[in-house]
Amino acid sequence: MEDTQMSQPISTENRGIAEQRVRSLGLMSNVMEDESRPPMLIGETSFVRIRTLAEEDPNLVFISLAHRIDLSLLKESFRQIRKSGASGVDGVTAKEYAENLEENLYNLYQRLQRGQYVATPVKRIWIPKENGKMRPIGIPALEDKIVQKAVETILYVIYDVDFYDFSHGFRKKHSQHMAIQEIREQCLKLNINWIVDADIRGFFDNIVHRLLMEIIRKRVNDGGILRLIGKWLNAGVMEEGKRSYSENGTPQGGVISPLLANIFLHTVLDEWFVKVVKPRMKGRCFIIRWADDFIIGFEIKSDADRVMAVLPKRFGKYGLSLNMEKTKLIPFMKPTKKYTPETFDFLGFTFYWGKSLMGKWVLKKQTAAKRLKRFMKALWEWFRSVRHEPVREQYEQLCAKLRGWYQYYGVRCNYIALESVYEYARKAWRYWLNRRSNKGKTCWEKFKKVLNSTFPLPRPRIIHNI
Repeated sequence: MEDTQMSQPISTENRGIAEQRVRSLGLMSNVMEDESRPPMLIGETSFVRIRTLAEEDPNLVFISLAHRIDLSLLKESFRQIRKSGASGVDGVTAKEYAENLEENLYNLYQRLQRGQYVATPVKRIWIPKENGKMRPIGIPALEDKIVQKAVETILYVIYDVDFYDFSHGFRKKHSQHMAIQEIREQCLKLNINWIVDADIRGFFDNIVHRLLMEIIRKRVNDGGILRLIGKWLNAGVMEEGKRSYSENGTPQGGVISPLLANIFLHTVLDEWFVKVVKPRMKGRCFIIRWADDFIIGFEIKSDADRVMAVLPKRFGKYGLSLNMEKTKLIPFMKPTKKYTPETFDFLGFTFYWGKSLMGKWVLKKQTAAKRLKRFMKALWEWFRSVRHEPVREQYEQLCAKLRGWYQYYGVRCNYIALESVYEYARKAWRYWLNRRSNKGKTCWEKFKKVLNSTFPLPRPRIIHNI
């Protein structure tokens, strides 16, 4: 059922009948709130109305959404996807696709309308993890990225209303720094003494397709949308020329994968914690989640023990498992003369108790040692690989790397870690510049003058007041 623009005012009685009918069907409403206002264009208000309906009724099931994937949404989706990403198995790049963009998008739209759209297998590559293991990354074809972005845009409007505020991953107006700030505030406000630091084993690779689709149907039961998601989940993976299929998993790297992961964990973890766990706790508690990374704080140890005992069973019910080697209960009380608390890592920071300038115990954070070591190692390898490139180009890229590091890790109590990166970058750059040839080396005094006058590196600074 398509939206139709209303050109005539309607009576209050008819307005109520229309609203009731639209709400019962889970479709969009064109009923204007103010009869004196001119009619609005459908394209300008459709997502706003979807969000309004989702906010008003958490149990409303949307059954007519696929028709909103039109040419304008596909064009906007192409604009939003990352153009510099690697190409999928079809080898089509964003630059090539954009050379005849209007025609390509029209052909894609026609295939979607006729049901002839076919999802391409995901190209799998492997990247190293901090522990030396390899992480699988999936690269969809360009057209799959465009359609996934369109569907993600529609679904996000609905599910963003349902998600809890403590879920920060891959959401607009949320960030890692908001999660970090919330950890500090909750620990101090709720007198948190115990932290459950959990790790889900291979989360993206083990999402059960059947359970994911069942969860989505509870809120979005549109056949067109569900078929598209099913096509992506069942398209298979292409690796070294061989195509494989699995009933579990959504590829890391897919445009829609972060949203599907949030939808899945919203049911598996978030709702369960709020509606089942929290009311049964004797003390205060909180949870913070970023995608599949989460921590839970408790005031009382007995509460923490109960949750630790039932947490693996909860995830097992949905085909997931916890890495029990990394999942642990951490005592995190304020230090005393006889007790020194442990620390925990979250989102690249190590949280610990330290004294303020006033001599009071406060919650502090610094760059996690693993992240710091990994960045320095990456800098060293980068310097070695570009040592014969023009110095000006090296300088510009190095400045970008340092600014990006400061932008994320530039928080209060972390200046020493920022300064260590700055000093390491200077030393490593000089080391590899001196190996461009055998004609002689630059002493430190001369190198410092060049840095100060010609190539001044960005100095460490605190950017986030958290």
